[in-house]
Amino acid sequence: MGKMILSCLLSIIFCLPVLAQQTSGLTSTIINTQAESEEDFPIVNEDQQAAPLRYDPNDYGGVIRAIGDLQSDIDTVSGVKPEMMTSGPFSDLEIIIGTLGKSELIDKMVSEDKLDDKDLEGKWESFVITTVENPRPGVEKSLVVAGSDMRGTIYGIYELSRQLGVSPWYWWADVPVIQRSSAFALSGYYASGEPAVKYRGIFINDEEPAFGGWAREKFGGINSDMYTHMFELILRLRGNYLWPAMWGKAFNEDDPKNPKLADEYGIVMGTSHHEPMMRAQAEWTAHGDEYGNGEWNYLTNEEGLKQFWRDGFERNHEYENLVTLGMRGDGDMAMEGAGSMQKNIDLMERIISDQRNIIEDVTGEPASETPQVWALYKEVLLYYEQGMKVPDDVIILLADDNWGDVRRLPDLNEPKHPGGYGMYYHVDYHGAPRSYEWLNMNQLPHMWEQLQLTYDYGVDKVWVLNVGDLKPMEYPMTFFLDMAWNPDSFNAHNLKDYAQKFLREKVGTAEAEEAADILTTSTKYNSRVTAEMLDENTYNLESGEFRQVRDAYMALEARALRQFRGLQEEYKDSYHQLILFPVQAMANLYDLYYSVAMNRKLAAENDPRANYWADRAEDSFAYDDELTEEYHSIADGKWNHMMDKAHIGYTSWNAPQGGDQMPEVTRVDSSIANRGGGYTFKGEHNVVSMEAEHYYESKAAENTQWTIIPDMGRTLSGLALMPYTEMPDGAELTYKFTLDTEADTVELRTIFGTTLPFNGEGHRVAASINGGEEVIWNINEDLTWENNYSLMYPTAADRIIETTHTLQLSNSADGIHTLTIRPLNPGVVFHKIIIDDGGYEQTHLKMPESPYERE
Repeated sequence: MGKMILSCLLSIIFCLPVLAQQTSGLTSTIINTQAESEEDFPIVNEDQQAAPLRYDPNDYGGVIRAIGDLQSDIDTVSGVKPEMMTSGPFSDLEIIIGTLGKSELIDKMVSEDKLDDKDLEGKWESFVITTVENPRPGVEKSLVVAGSDMRGTIYGIYELSRQLGVSPWYWWADVPVIQRSSAFALSGYYASGEPAVKYRGIFINDEEPAFGGWAREKFGGINSDMYTHMFELILRLRGNYLWPAMWGKAFNEDDPKNPKLADEYGIVMGTSHHEPMMRAQAEWTAHGDEYGNGEWNYLTNEEGLKQFWRDGFERNHEYENLVTLGMRGDGDMAMEGAGSMQKNIDLMERIISDQRNIIEDVTGEPASETPQVWALYKEVLLYYEQGMKVPDDVIILLADDNWGDVRRLPDLNEPKHPGGYGMYYHVDYHGAPRSYEWLNMNQLPHMWEQLQLTYDYGVDKVWVLNVGDLKPMEYPMTFFLDMAWNPDSFNAHNLKDYAQKFLREKVGTAEAEEAADILTTSTKYNSRVTAEMLDENTYNLESGEFRQVRDAYMALEARALRQFRGLQEEYKDSYHQLILFPVQAMANLYDLYYSVAMNRKLAAENDPRANYWADRAEDSFAYDDELTEEYHSIADGKWNHMMDKAHIGYTSWNAPQGGDQMPEVTRVDSSIANRGGGYTFKGEHNVVSMEAEHYYESKAAENTQWTIIPDMGRTLSGLALMPYTEMPDGAELTYKFTLDTEADTVELRTIFGTTLPFNGEGHRVAASINGGEEVIWNINEDLTWENNYSLMYPTAADRIIETTHTLQLSNSADGIHTLTIRPLNPGVVFHKIIIDDGGYEQTHLKMPESPYERE
């Protein structure tokens, strides 16, 4: 009882309430394969009969289109395709779908008190799913999906699809559809509530060569055929807003179907922070000379720019838009201003005023009737901070620093701007100090912390996420849109659950926990340094840090590959995209740069092992291409080109010319490199650890030579005087080291191979420092049958002999000490030598080797 009370008290003191994350439109699971009660509604019953889908033909086109998706989804899930009905005889059981104020079916149920509209009337993008008894004559029971507006109804439709087993990512990540022979909606009343953030969307950016190459191959361009898939994905994720691809692209001109299609789907269109008034920068590039003098400069070409903007807005004004105001320089640069900061501010205020006049002229209504946003991106934030006036109805779009850190938030002590605030956030970036565009380098806890901060400060009108090529940002994109829907359902204590929820539909419930741990671990590793900034100098090689992080990533790759091979076949394509490829690709990248670092270290020492690491680096570079080709072959080549982004060999913020560049490696001439010796070690933390083969000098006995036995022992190698048939008279090894100590003595720890006393007397070794008193000891005289269980067998199993002796340490004029160690019998194999002044830590590998220099 006492422990229980203590646990409860600790929970009160240290823990916040852990709320259920709202990762879909409803917090409740409402679909079962079997009915739990007679009141449950059979979407598809046990006899494989599907309830028809009834709707009002006067409802929004986007709603009717989504109902068609639901019909197809039910068919895919159950193998039964329901009938779509707008008229004709009614059935005993029907699914009725419609929008309040647009569907006569829904409005009639409300007027007859059969459907409560409290969660719909006057609400933004809200829906209700409920069972209704006798909704109209001839209908015994209906499952009703009702929306407050067009997107509310669409979200309700897709919520039903998702709970039936169709992932929002079924097309974009090849997530398998859950198969059900029957499906029942639990009776009850389920309301979505309003989204916390009004406009929630993504920005396709930096889309060449990957996304662009993929779209051109699959669709003939970034056109309406492609955008139908993107619009649907955004809606299935309960988003509503898009900044379209813009690197040399013109959404409205490249395919005139694009804007009309977006409006029909229910997508609110915008343009990026430097593309005002619904016009793409590529349109100016193509037509600028037709507008005045062709200069993108309001001081020298005001009338030309105003006409350019007017023409674009006239073209698009009848669609649902969130119009970007303001102006930045041509090519995403700072605006060419009027001189001083105040003059720049005055000019920007005039530009926005003129743009709003265009809006009023074209629409015939006050500018406030058209939603508008002004983006405070990069240098534009300075105008706002210096007091630039913004019209009350305009949304102020704040921004992060391109790396996920919020630059500016509203002052809590000042009146809130009437138009509200938005946030432009990045999980992909093309710019200084180094672009990151290849894989997901973002850690979810950091995203949550910054987005929660954003929401807490009242930024809730717009959240737009730069997702680059969209793939492979499936995970952070989903989280961003989920959090925009209901930030309050996320907190520091339930973030670990999110990856599992994200992956259950994509890899299967049984595999989700392991997959989630791999995913979250990999993104933690990636957030340490982006792929594009990683190189051979990132981690400390001498301390063992680089090997540690390389090995950790390669171990993670082994876990991912093991899980992948054990998956059910239908989950493999999705797992490959979301987990296996990103983990394999980054593990290989770490191995590549670790190999380069090892190559350069050993080459500087004329060590022939440098050549092994050169080969390994080149193999890793080639393997990167192989992994990319494997990704491009997923789902019969569906995603070809999507991983075409350069990521190896960056030297500036921009991608290396010509694509990935193999880092330079050096090969050592083995005829020179075979010389040994020349090592001087630097003691740290009162200890020096030296591999035996890294001596300073060696002397061999007549007719013998010191022989390195590669890979022998626990770490690097063994070192022995061979042949063993010759006596080691005069043979010795010397090791040089520095050690910051005033002690008169140190401990010499010597690691030997497990040589047994085959000569009948054992094997002796002698050692001294700086020519001081020599200590002689026998390393193995007790490893005999008499001590078989107490010493011989345990030592053999340990694979090493470790001895410790105290040596005198005299002063050295230059601070460099010399250890001399001599084998007195043939057959002694040295592994490692350690000088200990109290800093030795017992480890199985006997501590990492200390830093050294080589002559």
